[in-house]
Amino acid sequence: MPNEYAIQAVVEHLRYSQWKRTIGGQFDALYCSHNLEHYYKHEGMKVLRGFLHVLKPGGFAEIRVPDLKTVMKHVVAAEMDVEGTMYVVAGVPITVRDVIYGWGKRIEESGVDFYAHKTGFTPSALTAVLEQSGFAHVFVAVWAEAFEVRALAFKTEPTAAQRRLLGL
Repeated sequence: MPNEYAIQAVVEHLRYSQWKRTIGGQFDALYCSHNLEHYYKHEGMKVLRGFLHVLKPGGFAEIRVPDLKTVMKHVVAAEMDVEGTMYVVAGVPITVRDVIYGWGKRIEESGVDFYAHKTGFTPSALTAVLEQSGFAHVFVAVWAEAFEVRALAFKTEPTAAQRRLLGL
């Protein structure tokens, strides 16, 4: 189980733009999986600008978030209720409500509001927020089976080597 104080410290660091104190251009790549939806839209944009700050000139971020478009299509097609199980992780059912609003059980147990989802994404919404934050080149793909949208967002034009390595 993650340390709640450590999580809160990281959240506050990113939420309040304290990344500006960090030396820029340190990292080739960043990986952000199911984190961005835990910020309000305007805070998420600050976090993404922080990513740009710490990335090297040729750097990129891989970002994964729940895909609300795929979720909504599935829920409507299956005529699911908000308490219906979308999938199971480690024996724990994840409901429609959990996917949209954040893992309710975890929020209740921890008392930490960061576990709540404060914004949502579709492929076009994720592309837009990445571009608005300053990423020059964005590639997005949907992984429907996981109800997930994934993006590779580059600070500059990806190199031929990056394109080959990442299958772009």
